[in-house]
Amino acid sequence: MSCVVRESDQASGKKKLNEYTLEKDVEWATPEGFSLTMDIYTPDAGKNNYPVFIIYHGGGWLINDKSIMNEMSKYIVEHADYVVCNVNYRLLIDNDNTITMNQIVEDAFGALLWIKENISKYKGDPGRIAVSGDSAGGHLAAMIVNCGNKLSSAGFDSIPLGFNPTYLPEGMTAEEVAEKEGLAVQAAALNYPGTDIYQTCLGNFETNENFFWQFSRTQARGIFGDKINAKDNPEYYKACSPIYTIPSAEERSLPPQLCSVGTEDNLTTPVLITEYAEALKNAGHEVEYWEHEGRPHAYLDSGSNEYLGTSFKKDAPIAIDRIIEFLDKVF
Repeated sequence: MSCVVRESDQASGKKKLNEYTLEKDVEWATPEGFSLTMDIYTPDAGKNNYPVFIIYHGGGWLINDKSIMNEMSKYIVEHADYVVCNVNYRLLIDNDNTITMNQIVEDAFGALLWIKENISKYKGDPGRIAVSGDSAGGHLAAMIVNCGNKLSSAGFDSIPLGFNPTYLPEGMTAEEVAEKEGLAVQAAALNYPGTDIYQTCLGNFETNENFFWQFSRTQARGIFGDKINAKDNPEYYKACSPIYTIPSAEERSLPPQLCSVGTEDNLTTPVLITEYAEALKNAGHEVEYWEHEGRPHAYLDSGSNEYLGTSFKKDAPIAIDRIIEFLDKVF
């Protein structure tokens, strides 16, 4: 569904907001009949093409969908000259609670490949792409950056473990995409990302003590199936963990990255995000680190969260302006 959105001028002295076109629920893949969609926002700022900003939503890989990032998407397209793609991916609970973590990563990879092949139709430049996300979505953006070359048609049935993107360009295999660096991006903004699936699952993530399973009203299970666990099969968990998959700059140069977190985040804490940013830096990569003073987790979510005491209007604009500042330096 397509609609043109027109906004009035802001208060005197402030920049006029971009008008934009919104294409909602654009279907990009149907793995096992499951419809995956994205919303595409194109600014009407008088340019022939624009860099592309891809958003993967958060929710512990168990809850939410792209709608939780609606306000962030709208803010960016109104305040900056970027085509915004707000992406849905499968959750662990989908397909009768059978989706695995590597399949979610493969969805993130597939969405990027679809965007590269089709975004010119929406005035997006496939050669200028930034990936982003918050929490679980930040994890997926980091996996694109770190592991976009670790592809295999056999997926996690291969040795070493590889990823088979949910969407592939016609006539290409996963291995051919990797050879052509088809998942390369030019920047990443990682907002309080999950960085260590392994340590998280050594804890209570795969049990009913994990409140995300409770919110999803689904029985907890192993994220790679009940026969695989973090203690006995660490290789599965580490292959999906950004902290263990950072290449050295000599091996492969990563794009500039911004790592952000709230100072009061007790889920993906400043200590964890600082550790990740330092690991990137020590591996020779360009990285910026920014803390959102006084904010907890999920400050980019649409609407308000009474439990966390956050609201988009109060907490998100400062953080998004920092992301736009970072992107504008790259592009």
